[in-house]
Amino acid sequence: MEITEVRVVLKDSPDKKLKAYATVTFDNVFVVRNIKVIEGTSGLFIAMPSRKLKQACPKCGFKNELRSKYCNQCAASLPLVSRPQETEAGNSQSEHKDIAHPITQSFREYLQKRVLDAYEQEKAKDKTGSAS
Repeated sequence: MEITEVRVVLKDSPDKKLKAYATVTFDNVFVVRNIKVIEGTSGLFIAMPSRKLKQACPKCGFKNELRSKYCNQCAASLPLVSRPQETEAGNSQSEHKDIAHPITQSFREYLQKRVLDAYEQEKAKDKTGSAS
């Protein structure tokens, strides 16, 4: 599978960790939007598009965001959800779940390199464009 296009939209806030959003096209036939470029403690990395996990209200069944205190539908108290647990791999479970993600480490590295290269090009183009 080849990445045939990477589009990057820079975010304006220099003090925030979120630096950009990327849209990646695979084999000119499949698109993944909202890949985030994030500044971490050891440099830039990408985060795949995700959605917040939900929990059902025991009273009315309405799906509320995980760790909500009260139901957004009926205002009933929701049961407390414990802190994220450590998994066998050592990763903590999150309030978000990836919608799409690479299966192999080698493809993740390939995807990250292409997105971060496009991010650096867009950043350089933005600096050149704002200097004129």
